[in-house]
Amino acid sequence: MPSTPNTLALFSDLYELTMAEAYLAHGMTEEATFSLFFRKLPPNRNFLLACGVEELLEQVEALRFSSDDTAYLRSLKVFSGDFLDWLARYRFSGTIEAVAEGTPLFPNEPILEVTGPIAEVQILETLVINQIQLQTVLASKAARVVAAANGRRVVDFGSRRAQGVEAALAGARAFYIAGVDATSNLMAGARYGIPVAGTMAHSFVQACRSEREAFQRFAATFP
Repeated sequence: MPSTPNTLALFSDLYELTMAEAYLAHGMTEEATFSLFFRKLPPNRNFLLACGVEELLEQVEALRFSSDDTAYLRSLKVFSGDFLDWLARYRFSGTIEAVAEGTPLFPNEPILEVTGPIAEVQILETLVINQIQLQTVLASKAARVVAAANGRRVVDFGSRRAQGVEAALAGARAFYIAGVDATSNLMAGARYGIPVAGTMAHSFVQACRSEREAFQRFAATFP
């Protein structure tokens, strides 16, 4: 299987790699800076909450093209052997400057900027946008929920309806950064050190003769 869970090298659009080869083929090796920002906000929204930066930095640091990755790319019959050899040696040598997690941001303010040789940076574009966009959207929504709660406790129970496992985990992390107190998801709790919370679902109530009996039995089990 291409790309182990420890590297996201192939989590890139095809055109990111074709551009990278074209840069190298034509001696375009100058440094470039890619800025990630948003231009405008939806109605009745006045800020976003930056999120996803720390995990992205770890992913970029670990990013490597394995032999399986380059074999897959070779099978596409798109890339030259020289470029595939370059990918096999790929290590991001540039810099990433970003705001701290949980920072409120406004239109046209960069969440982060990636600087380095243009081909190296181009390869990261899809990963950077993907990792920052989702968590920032979720954290921004959660921040408004927390504000509306006005000091009352807020708990995340959203894993069942998230768009897949990783989205659920990323969401739990983003919610916590935005001020949500706990999550029901045990994997998120273990991975990120988020407090976990939860009691019972409807199935336990339905398994008892009445709602009162369900609450009594559960309270007796967990006094």
